[in-house]
Amino acid sequence: MEAWMIWVGIGIICMIIEIFTPGFLFMSFGVGAILTGIIESIFTLPISFQILIFIVITFIVFISTRKLSKKIISASSEETNIYALKGKSATVVKDIPEDGRGYVKVGGEEWSAVSEDGKKIGKDKKVTIQNVEGNKLIVTIKKDEEEETA
Repeated sequence: MEAWMIWVGIGIICMIIEIFTPGFLFMSFGVGAILTGIIESIFTLPISFQILIFIVITFIVFISTRKLSKKIISASSEETNIYALKGKSATVVKDIPEDGRGYVKVGGEEWSAVSEDGKKIGKDKKVTIQNVEGNKLIVTIKKDEEEETA
């Protein structure tokens, strides 16, 4: 079997592996191997030059696709689990005392909550979830609720 066939075979295997893994790493190896195989079939180079060509091409492909892969992977990531509650509205079901814990109801579930600014928030007030710390929600009173109490 000729060297260029081995390079192309390695490239195809890397491309198949890429289908099952995110990040474009194996794609870089695959493109590097296939292009090395094509160059080897044209010029018939010694193995040391083939490896050097493979390394250079793989590096260039990896660097050029890195931004693309980061964009694709980060664009599809959304907050999950408890962190998905950030920015949602909730209703206070047990008063949140000054610098203390109360309870809020979000989507049918009750959560422990504290006021972001440490001020008291009364029962039945609407709040916005600003952050999550451990198992408690950090909330602020909604703007329209502030105006009603003022």
